[in-house]
Amino acid sequence: MADKDIDAPDWIDQDLLTREEAGERLDEEIAIVRRRVAELEAAPADQRTVDSLEMVRRRLAAMEGVRADL
Repeated sequence: MADKDIDAPDWIDQDLLTREEAGERLDEEIAIVRRRVAELEAAPADQRTVDSLEMVRRRLAAMEGVRADL
């Protein structure tokens, strides 16, 4: 069976990031989340703030883990 080109453009390749590009985007997001952690740490410590801070810290740890693997 012969390979046949598809009629549609190969747009999928345009959506791929290099590891460097992905790392740069992740670095930007990590900086945003670190600022959010600082804001929550400075806020009055009610239950909602404590819960939010825990979630944001988990997100930050996950992103930093992924960044270390890039």
